[in-house]
Amino acid sequence: MLFSSGTRDAATDLILKTTPPRAPRHMLLRPKLQLSDPHFRGCPVLALQAPAGYGKTSVLAQWRREALGGGAAVAWLLADYNDEPARFVRALVQAVRNGCARPAFGSQLLEGASITDHPLDALTAWLAELAATSLDVLLMVDEADTLPPASAELLAYLMHNAPQNLRVVAAARASLADLLGELLAYGQCVVVGPELLRFSYDETRKLVAVRFGAAVDAEASARLHELTAGWPLGLQLALAAMEHGREPGAALTSLAAENGTLHERVMGVLLDRLAPADQDFLLATAITNSAHPELCVAVSGQADAAARLARLARETPLFLVAEDSAWCRLHPLAHELLLQRLQSWPAERRQPLHARAAQWLAERGMLQEAARQAHAAGQTALAFDLAERCLLDAVRQGELGALEQWRQLLPEEELARRPRLGLAAAWVMALGEHHRKAEQLVAPIEQAAGDDAALRYECALIVSAAAYYADEVDRFVALMAPWAGAAPPTSDPWLLQAHANRLAATATLQGDPARARRHQQAPQPAAAASSYVRRWGEFLVGQSYLWEGQVRLAQQTVRPALQRADADLGRRHPLAAMFAALLAAAEYEAGEVEEAQALLAYRLDVLERSGTPDTVLLAYRTAARCALAQGAEHRALDLLEGLHALGAARSLPRLCAASLVEQVQLHARQQRAESARAALERLQALLAPGAAPGDGPLWRAPLDMLHALSQAYAAMAGHDWQGALAALDEAGTRAAALRFGRITVQAMGLRALATRQCGRDGEALLHEAQNLAATYGLQRTLADAHPMLADWLARKASALADSAAAASASARAGGDKGSPAGASAPRALPSMVLTPKEREVLELLARNLSNKEIAQAMAVGEETVKWHLKNLFGKLDAASRKHVVRRAQLLGLLEGG
Repeated sequence: MLFSSGTRDAATDLILKTTPPRAPRHMLLRPKLQLSDPHFRGCPVLALQAPAGYGKTSVLAQWRREALGGGAAVAWLLADYNDEPARFVRALVQAVRNGCARPAFGSQLLEGASITDHPLDALTAWLAELAATSLDVLLMVDEADTLPPASAELLAYLMHNAPQNLRVVAAARASLADLLGELLAYGQCVVVGPELLRFSYDETRKLVAVRFGAAVDAEASARLHELTAGWPLGLQLALAAMEHGREPGAALTSLAAENGTLHERVMGVLLDRLAPADQDFLLATAITNSAHPELCVAVSGQADAAARLARLARETPLFLVAEDSAWCRLHPLAHELLLQRLQSWPAERRQPLHARAAQWLAERGMLQEAARQAHAAGQTALAFDLAERCLLDAVRQGELGALEQWRQLLPEEELARRPRLGLAAAWVMALGEHHRKAEQLVAPIEQAAGDDAALRYECALIVSAAAYYADEVDRFVALMAPWAGAAPPTSDPWLLQAHANRLAATATLQGDPARARRHQQAPQPAAAASSYVRRWGEFLVGQSYLWEGQVRLAQQTVRPALQRADADLGRRHPLAAMFAALLAAAEYEAGEVEEAQALLAYRLDVLERSGTPDTVLLAYRTAARCALAQGAEHRALDLLEGLHALGAARSLPRLCAASLVEQVQLHARQQRAESARAALERLQALLAPGAAPGDGPLWRAPLDMLHALSQAYAAMAGHDWQGALAALDEAGTRAAALRFGRITVQAMGLRALATRQCGRDGEALLHEAQNLAATYGLQRTLADAHPMLADWLARKASALADSAAAASASARAGGDKGSPAGASAPRALPSMVLTPKEREVLELLARNLSNKEIAQAMAVGEETVKWHLKNLFGKLDAASRKHVVRRAQLLGLLEGG
């Protein structure tokens, strides 16, 4: 016998350990994790470390495919606890043989005795032999943290002494910092942790599109992302559950429901598989939002709590861990389910846990969470004391949800007795729907302020914010008038930035957006540079650019601000949603309809509750225009009626007016004269003097402009072009006075059309409108203005553009010829494992060609083909022609077929 049964089993085991896993069926290529990304390029060692459920295997599959596509050979090794040093070196030899198609690699090394007696010398020989090859090799070691200590030292030696043609990727659930050593210090290693592995919203949207196409819209994708917090395993489980339902959208609704499928069938199963002691530990420590080893010891009373937390965070997918921090937190799905189960514990068992947590947190200055725990423990006096010390600062930093949790817990008398709590509550109510309640809370505080000018000024800021959110803009400006002419009576950086924000908002309302930006350019104290109120300054700058119609500048300003807000505050934070409304409007005007929809997805409800009237208007109008651009006019009308209903419910008549303005334009563009006239009559009734509670010069000026534009559209629907021209002159004059750039361009383009319809030359006006639109980046404004204008613009497009489009269509048609539907021709990847001629032979072999046919295709002799086939049989360790093809596909050397 050539091999004993034991040797044969060992060889089989090594082959299985060095065979890469099958790539996921719906694998999404993630650009931010590509090996070609500048963050990874040129780095000899990559460490992929995260707990279970973070998609490490999928990332390894992506990297393997990318490396093969780049011409490198990929050696795969799945480590385990039985890989003592000699076995580990043998596995490395087999990995190179299997992944690099080198059956003879390491033969002398395996025959020698040093692999058992001196594994370090054997590994050095392995490195030397690999360096002598002509291959660029990517070595992937999965589950590297399971290696025994002696083998882990060998892996560290390998990574520190890798030759130029070897790149190493090590994946693990636990930290590999001990193995990486100096590589980290000298920048020779990049660590990919949980934060980078977590899916972004855009990645979630693309993943859903790959699985379901148009069956699941952007709104559902956004809900799914919020539900799973970008957790890769949670996403895969949710998508699998949706895939088994007849309607994926309805299945998602079921998943998202309280006590829904994803809670019980997924998280419930994971929790129920744990040991009873681990389940009790998780229930006890779930009372806090985040977990820390010392906090868990204090709450649970268990001496081994820190070790238990580390083990559960490493071995289960229940935790979202932070890099370089002892803190971690339960996944929202798991946390919600644990809190539900915790309610089955009697109060006398739960309250001591809350009390111990409150004490530990308060001693370390975490007052907000300590106050919540104290209240849950029944220590209300302590809870209110702690809340008074921290909630105002929390609200100032944008943690508006912090006070929402307390609104039902704080009695009216406590708010009256504690001014700082009253101010915090007033701020939250002002920045939402409860404007009058905010003013009622502030009134006694302002009266008791006495000589405290800073406190009186903050009270004025709150009242003015309430007026701004109530869309009483004239009252907003009047309230701030006493403070506008001089520096505010405070040195507080937060209040100074808030003062600059008020001046900027006032300037924009007065039709001077450039002055608004100058107020934000004034130097502010460094302490305010990264605060929540500074984000408001960025919002006002972006809003001023959008007001002017400067779409490109609005995009450049708002996009990075939105990315920071999403990362720091959360995608559904009110300010992040308001940034999204600005950017969505700009993206739509720039022609990015799908991007605009994605920005607004699962955010309209947040804006309805906590957005400024301007952002609510922008969001609904943009969503309606996106629907119209995609041919869903019924959806557009539904959104506009929804905007009208929201304006009526919140006593914001400007929202009703904006809805009617859009409806007039929509019907007029479709030549529905009667419907346009009816909507115009509703608009005129709404704008009658004294009909709106917030009526004033600043409030009315933009609406008078839109009213004139609506009159023009109604006249165009009735083919009254002379009347339309007069209304457009008025709309354009008002828009220019307000510096309203988009309406200025729109009115100018329509004036050109009306002039032409009246029998005069409108070319010069149209040319100017086109020029301004191109300068500002308003790609859709003129095309959307009216179908007749769009047709005129299309006819003005040169014959060159038409011929280019025809040539492009012809090229596309020609490119489709001969392409078999649903199949792709076999293609050998440009790997260094095979020579170019061997790759060509492999492709022809995969097409079932005979040796004679291959020779004819390559213009060589049959003997030459046989020679290349012999080399392929040897390199791929294959026994037949079919086996060669299958081995090449398994190793990633051949695609398609």
